[in-house]
Amino acid sequence: MSTNSTKPYLIRSIYDWCIDSDFTPYVSVKAYPDLDIPIEYIKNGEIVFNISAKAVHELIINNDFISFTARFNGVPRKLEIPLAAVKGIFAKEVNQGIAFSSDNKEVENQGMPDNEQQNSTIQNSLTYQTKKSRKPNLRIIK
Repeated sequence: MSTNSTKPYLIRSIYDWCIDSDFTPYVSVKAYPDLDIPIEYIKNGEIVFNISAKAVHELIINNDFISFTARFNGVPRKLEIPLAAVKGIFAKEVNQGIAFSSDNKEVENQGMPDNEQQNSTIQNSLTYQTKKSRKPNLRIIK
């Protein structure tokens, strides 16, 4: 008996939570050579897509891939992103969501010459997320 991966279910649940909470869902994708994505938006080996209803059309999140149509510099493109390339999904406004460990070593190692560069990419990605987080805001209510 084989079990299904929990990854697509978690992605769909975080997406639904973002929509229900009026947050903007973003998905982080590991960029590798075989992936057909706009290369001009890749930073530190990853690309982040806004997958809200206002930003994309025909969004499908199934057990194998995330598919949608989006505009890049005014040109519509249909993208199919394998779930193995998805690094995480989060709400932009509160920077909360879920990050996934890489479950497909073949996808992870494509285009990466050594572990040192991979560790650098992970560090840069974590630094970027830390910089975007907001400081706590306390109010006194009487």
